[in-house]
Amino acid sequence: MLVERAVQVMNFEVVGDAYAIASNYLRNSGAIADTFVTDERLLAIIVKIFRQGEFNRLRLANKAVAAFEACTSA
Repeated sequence: MLVERAVQVMNFEVVGDAYAIASNYLRNSGAIADTFVTDERLLAIIVKIFRQGEFNRLRLANKAVAAFEACTSA
């Protein structure tokens, strides 16, 4: 599903799939709590990377996990 916001168009399916992949990994590794609540930090990272031009779900998720872990360990 595409939603137009001003000039940008965001593909929520790609963002949602990337979030699901990244959050599943981070929950299994213990980096985030195992709940149904959306981790706002992770979602913000995914949206930022998406807006920078990464549209592949798996690469988007991998970059988001790396950025999330870098922020957490710093």
